[in-house]
Amino acid sequence: MNKLTALLNELETKIPHHEKVNPSVSASSVGWHIEHSLLVCNQIIAAVEKSNPQDYAWKFDFKRTIVFALNKIPRGKGKAPASVLPAGAASPEKLTTDLQILKETIKKLTTLPPNHYFKHPLFGLLNVKATIRMLKIHTKHHLAIIDDIRKV
Repeated sequence: MNKLTALLNELETKIPHHEKVNPSVSASSVGWHIEHSLLVCNQIIAAVEKSNPQDYAWKFDFKRTIVFALNKIPRGKGKAPASVLPAGAASPEKLTTDLQILKETIKKLTTLPPNHYFKHPLFGLLNVKATIRMLKIHTKHHLAIIDDIRKV
């Protein structure tokens, strides 16, 4: 969990650059990537909390195995659900506030029974441990995109 918190702290350092865009890297701004990351984390945590751990059953998933083994999401290969696509440009103040709320919310994951889960659209059911790992990989993915946007 400490690694996820560290990634969120790193995400916070990118907020001052929220307006930066580099179309050769992404059509979206740094702020969009930050807000998307926050939306993903919040929605996944809410789904994990609501889940019934008795309904969880591990199944092998090739795509999950590859992403988890590489600790990386290939760029341009995934498509985010509409529910985690930011509607418009968020202010730095909103991003900061939402990030602080998320830092408190993620602590809930450590208090849940291990078989609480959420259903990932590509990877299937992810229990708490796998969810935390996926959130770290996803956040690192967007941090790398942000860093590339900022290079110009």
